Amino acid sequence: MSTVTATTDTTGTPPTTTPRPAYRVTTGGVLRSEWAKLWSLRSTWITLALGVLFLVAFGLIAATRYKSGYTSGTLNRDFASSTGVELSLFGTNFAQLALGVLGVLITAGEYSTGMIRSTLAAVPRRLPVLWSKAALYGAVVLVVGTAGAFVAFRIGSGILSGTPAAMSLSHAGVVRSLFGAGLYLGLVGVIGAALGMLLRSVAGGISVLVATLMLIPGLVTLLPSSWQDDISPYLPGNAGQAMYALTHDATTLSPGAGLWVFLGWTALALAGAAYRLVRTDV
Repeated sequence: MSTVTATTDTTGTPPTTTPRPAYRVTTGGVLRSEWAKLWSLRSTWITLALGVLFLVAFGLIAATRYKSGYTSGTLNRDFASSTGVELSLFGTNFAQLALGVLGVLITAGEYSTGMIRSTLAAVPRRLPVLWSKAALYGAVVLVVGTAGAFVAFRIGSGILSGTPAAMSLSHAGVVRSLFGAGLYLGLVGVIGAALGMLLRSVAGGISVLVATLMLIPGLVTLLPSSWQDDISPYLPGNAGQAMYALTHDATTLSPGAGLWVFLGWTALALAGAAYRLVRTDV
């Protein structure tokens, strides 16, 4: 649809009309719009910084505690069989909360402020908004999380030098684990964005995110052992941890299987968000 503007001629000639170019919504335009909105928020910078801080700081604390226990001969039994990768990536559990919460904020926050009406007025097809938000934020967290994982490992490996847990990038599976940790955090960000769009509530989205990743795996331990073995590996949090685990046993998924299961959970969250975005009004 095009609109016309009228111009007034003081000489008495009939007014002429100038057609405006047709308004088109393009994928690139939606991506640029979401990119500008993402980085215009102060919470984006703060929460991304907190995510990296948690990832690196808790990994270094775990490595330092291991080195202290090893040199003093008081190494905790739970840490005795830990590897350099496990200790360096110890902060992933804390970083996922910060980065997942930001994912909820970038989608549910628009509903709380009313900006979603302007967004959907500019993009009437609606779904490109969800895909752009999820893709942009997932890519940002992927880059930030992967960089944080490598930094945590490089510093942690220096602390662990001379201990049985010491490892380097040349060890088998180390690079795959570090990239797996970054990919896991990126997908957590996508799930957070999908939950925010699905529930349209910051508090609700954060509650479901925390319950899914941290509370439900704990509750499953109350089930009979035979049920735990069948359910626990396929829960989102456990499948995601399998993605970057250096080793696995009969009770956990392989990295490849963990990736596919976690991708399935991510797709399910996106499908729910897409369904509500299209079917219900704002």
